[in-house]
Amino acid sequence: MDLNARFQALISDMKLEGRYRTFIELERIAGAFPTALWHAPDGRQRRVTVWCSNDYLGMGQNPEVLAAMHHSLDLSGAGTGGTRNISGTNRQHVALEAALADLHDKESALIFTSGWISNLAALGTLGRVLPGCAIFSDALNHNSMIEGIRRSGAERFIFRHNDAAHLDELMSQVAPDRPKIVAFESVYSMDGDIAPIATLCDVADKHGAITYLDEVHAVGLYGARGAGVAERDGVAHRLTLIEGTLAKAFGVMGGYVAGPALIMDVIRSMADSFIFTTSLCPHLAAGALAAVQHVASHPEERAAQARNVAKLRGLLQQAGIPAMDSPSHILPVMVGDAHLCKRTSDLLLAEHNIYVQPINYPTVPRGTERLRITATPFHTEAHMRALVDALATIRRDLGWMPGRAA
Repeated sequence: MDLNARFQALISDMKLEGRYRTFIELERIAGAFPTALWHAPDGRQRRVTVWCSNDYLGMGQNPEVLAAMHHSLDLSGAGTGGTRNISGTNRQHVALEAALADLHDKESALIFTSGWISNLAALGTLGRVLPGCAIFSDALNHNSMIEGIRRSGAERFIFRHNDAAHLDELMSQVAPDRPKIVAFESVYSMDGDIAPIATLCDVADKHGAITYLDEVHAVGLYGARGAGVAERDGVAHRLTLIEGTLAKAFGVMGGYVAGPALIMDVIRSMADSFIFTTSLCPHLAAGALAAVQHVASHPEERAAQARNVAKLRGLLQQAGIPAMDSPSHILPVMVGDAHLCKRTSDLLLAEHNIYVQPINYPTVPRGTERLRITATPFHTEAHMRALVDALATIRRDLGWMPGRAA
């Protein structure tokens, strides 16, 4: 086989389908969020407004977070020099895990180098160590959850998205004495919809299952202290395990799982992707701890973000832009064609100094390509109007999505 020809064919096919991914080189500017410096391919530099960041509250720019990270660097240096078991458990890690356990009102928490790894480790380990385990997974679960379930080797059952009746039907087909895990998300990041957590817990309880909730896109944004949708809805106690990230609303890096001390000890002791990975840098743990503490004590910032989301949603709808009417902070603008989606993103950047990354297959199904817009407390009304006007102009010129929003 001509390997180079094979590799070239793979890339060519992606380009032909309009799903070849290009990276926009940005330089974040401390204190100027959501503005960033765009380093264009021709060498020019231009300030742009970022509308697709997962740094939902701008905590990556927060002075308290930055100060904690600077202090930790001065105190402990950069890396840890080892895995958690071999010289890599620092005081910053222990303090952060205690804070995360407290945030979710769980006995224990364990931090990982990313949210992707935390799902891989937890689901992969639990499904493997429970004999005859059956894992029930929402059809739209994140890739990291899917990979964790696959890695576990457990029997998988996929229930229709947010469909508790279908989950009950599937669980009824499994022997009552088999270990069971129900895994789902609270906020789904591409459509912005929210799971019926209490109803899914009812089904899981009926069948004696462990419940595993991914709150990656919700932690920091919902609930009295920013613990997520489960806290907001008063059902956190019904979840066996809650998984989250430190890289979105908390603005730093890393992931975690919180739950009963015994289960967390099993994951800590048996998850390959935890045992054999160098631990999170101390300054990242220190910054994440400062972010968790800041968010918990500043609900007004979550409120400001929610107001901006509502304002932008209204402006998009008034302008006839096909934005999905999601109940969360995520505002998907439907384009419906991979090439048009990429072209829209390119024009926003080149002609309007606005950066929104196109979302194409395989992240979303073909024919549902979109721009995933995220408003923060730092986006002004002027930013919003500039975005809406630019989208209206480009949509008119390119002719995408003439119908109503989904």
